[in-house]
This record gives sequence, structure tokens and C-alpha cells, in this order.
Amino acid sequence: METKEGVWQASESARLPQKNYFDDEGRRVHEEHPRSTVTWKQNGIRNGSKHNRVRLSKGANHKEHPKAWEYILVEYETRSGVTVENLQQVRAVSDKPTGRWELHPVCKDEVETPPAPGEETAGVDLGICNFAAVTYSTEEANLYPGNRLKQDGYYFPKEIANCDDSTGDKATRLHAKWSERRTHFFHSLAKHVVERCIENDVGRITVGDLEGVRETDNGESKNWGKHGNLDLHGWAFDRFSDILEYKAKVRGIEVVEVSERDTSKTCCVCGREDEGQRVERGLYVCREHDDAFNADVNGAENIRLDLNHRNSESAPSLGGDRSPGWVAQPGVSLYDLSRGFQPRTEVVDLKP
Repeated sequence: METKEGVWQASESARLPQKNYFDDEGRRVHEEHPRSTVTWKQNGIRNGSKHNRVRLSKGANHKEHPKAWEYILVEYETRSGVTVENLQQVRAVSDKPTGRWELHPVCKDEVETPPAPGEETAGVDLGICNFAAVTYSTEEANLYPGNRLKQDGYYFPKEIANCDDSTGDKATRLHAKWSERRTHFFHSLAKHVVERCIENDVGRITVGDLEGVRETDNGESKNWGKHGNLDLHGWAFDRFSDILEYKAKVRGIEVVEVSERDTSKTCCVCGREDEGQRVERGLYVCREHDDAFNADVNGAENIRLDLNHRNSESAPSLGGDRSPGWVAQPGVSLYDLSRGFQPRTEVVDLKP
């Protein structure tokens, strides 16, 4: 099953009501042209696909009487041969340039899952500095830095804090822009990873399970300091995992979560486990054979190998005769707002 979202242009007569509201003392309590997105869930929607109409309940708070039969009737147009059904949500979004509202329908659609592109496995290690590190059985690895996300995470909260009204029009626009940029990053990254998986005949993606990463063993919130907490609590790894899963699924690729336990302190080449081998944030040096790796790629490869379930039939085997060079020099793809992820031409050699 896949969720799809389209856009309906609301007709002139179907515009949402735009009016002023005043309290008992005559003060305006709502903006003349509210910009907040309005969402109708399934129980507030009645879709008449035969006549291309959708009926949206006003909600008890906006009716003269909570049980009054009041609704907004919207007519829509679709492309030839397209039928709108299985509506899950309808969102009303303000389009500022035109001064109109758009209705974004979210429908559940059955999609036939194609055969898997191959039988190989890819491993994904999610992080903050490098948002994702991905390894393949072809002894190939890719890094996806999260610099853009971190820059936005510092910039937009400051701009919002400088607004005179934290719930005003300017702050709302900043929140929306921040959300859109982050969503675009996640979709671009998931698309790039899936495309690379298809090129490498991958039929299964293993992702590190990060549940509870924000909490200590006692269940308390971790404290990484002022900037560290911004990064930790703004780290939307679960949202990215959901996007990656559905994008992979429609291409026939299975996504499974595996334990991250000990993956950052174990050598992916020889299997030696030593917490002291991760000498710096991005550098891992194995004391057994004195090779230096990119620490995130080492973790991703251990996730691909399913470190904690190597005896299972589905887990790949650890190859001790593999060259460690590819773990030290991964390909790096940088994010561009207009072009998505593009390869960086120069890669820093981490080996001393």
C-alpha cells in the first residue's frame, strides 16, 4: 500500500471563508487571511467521486450548533482516467502568490510490488554530522553529510525567535519554509539511496534501529549541551526511515531495522571489538591490522553484515580477506537545493 498526495485547485466558490473575528472588546483575534494549513481527517470527509465533489465537515467548533449539518462543498478536476478514492486526509494549504487555497488530497492506493532488483544487501547507518552512511556488498560506500540540515537547524530557530510574534505570519512562513526544506532533503536522500541500491542489485536494506537514542539507560533525556541538544532532538531519523521504506518498497526492496549494538566499536573487516579503536568522531583505527577507516562507514558495514545476528540465514558473512581501502575512502554526495545529491569530486583521505 502506498500513500499518494495530489493537488486540487479550489474553485472560486469553494474558497475557504476569510473573515475577521473579534472578541467581546472588539479586538481582532484572527488574521484576515489565515495562513495555517487546515487538515481534515477521514471521518470529516465525504467524497463524491461520481460528480467530482468532496464534502468537508466544518467541525463542531465552527458550527452554530455542534450537531448542525454544516460543511464546505468543493468541486475538483482530475486528469483523464484518474479517479479519486480511498481518501485518507484533505489538507487546505494557502498559496500566497495567488491569494488562493489549494486542497491536497491524500489517498491510499494499492501498488503492485515489483520483483526485487537483486539479492544483495545494503547497510545504512544514520547520524547527525553525516546524516547517512551506506555500504554495499560490492565493497562500495557513500557518505551523505547533514551540513544543510544543521545549518537550517541553527538559522531558522534564530529567525523565528527574532519575530515580534512567535505565532504571527512571518514566524508561520519561516516554520513552513524550514519544514519544506527538511522534507525535500529527506526525499532527495531516500531517492538517491534507492537508485544506488538498484544499481548495486540490492533487494534488502538494513537500517540501524535508533529507538531510545535520545534517552539514557535510566529513561532520562540525554544532555549533550546547548548545541548538542539542538542536534539530538532535531534529528528526524524516524521520519527519514519511513520515507526510505516506502520509496524502497515500491521498487521491490525490503527495508528492515537491525540492532546497532556494538556496531561503532567493532572492526567490519576482522571483527575485533574494542571501544578504544574509535579514536575520533570520524576515524576508526583497528589495532589488529592497523588500518584506518571512516567510522560511519565502518558502522554501516556492520549494520549491513547484521553484526548481532551473524548466525542467521539472512545475514551476510564477514569476509576477512576483503580490502579495507573502500571503508577508508567512501564516495561523498553533497546536497543541492535545486539538483538534489551530487557527488563531491574530492574525497579526504582518512588514512594517516
